[in-house]
Amino acid sequence: MLELAILGFLYDAPLHGYVLRKHIAALTGHVRPVAESTLYPAIKRLEKAGLLARTTEPGAVAAPRHVLTLTEKGKHELRRRLAEPSQRDITDENRWFTLLAFLRHLEDPAAEATVLRRRLAFLEEPASFFYDGDRPLSAEELDDPFRRGILTIARATSRAELTWLRETIASLDDTDR
Repeated sequence: MLELAILGFLYDAPLHGYVLRKHIAALTGHVRPVAESTLYPAIKRLEKAGLLARTTEPGAVAAPRHVLTLTEKGKHELRRRLAEPSQRDITDENRWFTLLAFLRHLEDPAAEATVLRRRLAFLEEPASFFYDGDRPLSAEELDDPFRRGILTIARATSRAELTWLRETIASLDDTDR
């Protein structure tokens, strides 16, 4: 998820590491704050793989600043990861939102719709956070008001996402971009 976010934000524009960290935190920080001890090793791995380049420019007040730029290889890798997301990228909400934030970079409506269809199929499967054996329980079946709340909120969120997915897929199917 972190590498996808790095590639996605750098696809948009070259950034200083500090600004990149702020962008990633704005996207995912409410769930997973981005520590420098996590971000900078990921940047170095991507740089070593030839997916991004680092240039140095003079600092405004003090030390020189590093600007990170996505290479052509990095752009290709981002589009590959977007077109072929792992199942976890589809099913984990936080990973899904990160993927969704950059899906426009595929630039192919059919490829975008394919990814959205995978998420749609996942959401259409009967599921719950709570089960009676193998049978998913609905909110109405629970006496615990807190667990019922979890399922009520999840149902509303899922319905909204299902509506958006169906509308967006239909729009992409009609697009000749």
